[in-house]
Amino acid sequence: MQPPLPVFKRLPAEIYDCILLQLKIVHSEPYIQSCPTCYLRDLYNIALTSRVWDKAVRARLYERIHIVGHDSAVQMKKFKMKSGVRLKLLRRTLRERRVLAQYVRELKVPNMQTEVGAFNSETIDLVASVVMACPNLEKLVGFTPIYNHEFNRLTHALSTRKSLKEHTWIIGDNEAISQRSFVQLPPGLMDNEQVDNFLHYHASWSSLTTLFLHRHSQGVLEHDIFIETFYLLPSLQNLCISNFEEDDFNDATLQYLPPLQSLRLQDLPGITDHGLSRFVSGPSAQGIKRLSLINLEIQSLAVISKLLAYLGALSRFTLVQASSPEVPLGELIFQPIVASPSLEFMHWEVLASNGSTNDNLANSIRANGFPNLRTIRAPSDHHGVLQAICKPRAQVVLPSDKYSAVHKNIRASDPDKYSRTLYAARQAAQERIEEARKTVQFKVVVDDGGVVQQIYDFNGFIGTIGSKINYSLKPDVPLSDDAVVDFKDVMDGTKEATVKDGCTGLWNASHPAGKKWWWHTERYRYREVELKRFF
Repeated sequence: MQPPLPVFKRLPAEIYDCILLQLKIVHSEPYIQSCPTCYLRDLYNIALTSRVWDKAVRARLYERIHIVGHDSAVQMKKFKMKSGVRLKLLRRTLRERRVLAQYVRELKVPNMQTEVGAFNSETIDLVASVVMACPNLEKLVGFTPIYNHEFNRLTHALSTRKSLKEHTWIIGDNEAISQRSFVQLPPGLMDNEQVDNFLHYHASWSSLTTLFLHRHSQGVLEHDIFIETFYLLPSLQNLCISNFEEDDFNDATLQYLPPLQSLRLQDLPGITDHGLSRFVSGPSAQGIKRLSLINLEIQSLAVISKLLAYLGALSRFTLVQASSPEVPLGELIFQPIVASPSLEFMHWEVLASNGSTNDNLANSIRANGFPNLRTIRAPSDHHGVLQAICKPRAQVVLPSDKYSAVHKNIRASDPDKYSRTLYAARQAAQERIEEARKTVQFKVVVDDGGVVQQIYDFNGFIGTIGSKINYSLKPDVPLSDDAVVDFKDVMDGTKEATVKDGCTGLWNASHPAGKKWWWHTERYRYREVELKRFF
């Protein structure tokens, strides 16, 4: 009789995946002291324990490669390199062992620039060479150079990755285009070569599902180029367009958007109430599940009402703007003014305090206009009308708020100034709760045979008993003070370049092997901000 196989050889592959998933969670939670270096080190050590574990770990080790922060001085001295040691070693491994290169789906390379997109050509070429060694790459994370309509190797390398699922364009200014803009008006500022090159980059991206287009400085991407780009991406589902001028992206361009599941429109002066109204009436808008309108300054509440009424699949809606959308004068009002039977999450942020939009939304919710709404986030709920229709909460402030000295000073210097910061919103909401507690909401009298035995006072609260809606003031990105995720959260390399109180592996100092085993070069505790958070 043969002895039974060791327990780890008898386990199905799903068990290994579950264990490795829990290990990833341990290292990647926002409040955990670990970092990607510690996580990869643990994966590597697990792979050394047995051939069975090596087989289970190999895919995990290479499918998501996150290289964060500065290179080790020891490595640079050992390999006699001034920079890019880890990237060059990775490139060598992937080139020599093509089987491992097949695993790579996601690549995060160091972002050491404090200015968005300002990478030198040597770094760009090095990253491009690593990308070319990853035939099945689906996304490049945290490294987005500015594209100024001139050739660079990284853009070319990404254009050849047929499995690419996410891409971000930061369109920068081009000297030739700037010169032409002095003597002619758009369209036609981009020459034929620039147009052909940009469109050609999308030719192989039949699997691309998420596209970001952001204008930096005086960048130009003309109306017709947007439309042709959309036609080249048959799998496109999630689209974000930000900061383009009226001549480039406007109401006319909006009507050519393909059928999408997620859409974010931000800082686009060419988009008007009329254009949005036309867009939501068209067939391409009917499948949208997540919609974000950032700084479009919608004037009419009727447009938002039509938008919510026409988008029958909408589950998440974000509105951020300074002015208050109002009901047109003289228009007959029926409740609910705005309604959506499918909406589950709403971020409603109107900075102006003198409008009636918050009251109109609160009245619509009371009139059962949002039967499936479960969470509302309203940092600019100045008078608490939206807080009052949600579930009562005992505490809104977070434990970390009491250590925020900067925000305390700003709030103390001008307590009447309305702010978009979540700290100010949480403090205001908590003050309303504390004020309500000072009054007696109702009394319970206990009597026995007509004789009062006891009287119980129940203090007041903010909220509605029986409401299904949660009042949330937590950010999209953990530990951020801005409610809505923005481009700086994924592109700013300041924290990674100027690391303070980073991870050195000290959290694992109890390991019996000592400092030589757990210590590594101090690096930023990077946490990936997935692009899906933008929608």
